[in-house]
Amino acid sequence: MPAMQPPRRVVTGLDADGRSTVIIDGPAPSVIWSAPDCPADNDGNADAGNDQFDFPETGTNCIWVDIPPGGGTEMHATATIDYLAVLSGEITLVTETGKTVLRPGDILVDRGVVHAWQNEGTVPCRILGTLVAAKPIVR
Repeated sequence: MPAMQPPRRVVTGLDADGRSTVIIDGPAPSVIWSAPDCPADNDGNADAGNDQFDFPETGTNCIWVDIPPGGGTEMHATATIDYLAVLSGEITLVTETGKTVLRPGDILVDRGVVHAWQNEGTVPCRILGTLVAAKPIVR
């Protein structure tokens, strides 16, 4: 049985002119990305899940989202670092400098840059992600 290849890792950042762009696009190392701060409180047994999507100002959110064919978002930026994995379908990440198509198994580290999503395919795209509160990116 052949060894599995590492997943694709796409990381956003800013180019020399301060525009959002893809700065890394290639095989992922074992640790996809690391942030040094963010202690969570694991005490108690309360259900912390809900159907209210938001971007955390503190802490984290683990989310999934389906984007239908022809669907997407407007250009936007967040004060989060988002770890997103495409589970099914395809999605196009749009930055200020171009487009990158993400497919099942691809992992995006979005570092709060200006971006949009477009599903240019014929099937829904399902994304699983962890959104972590972060300091806004400085342009």
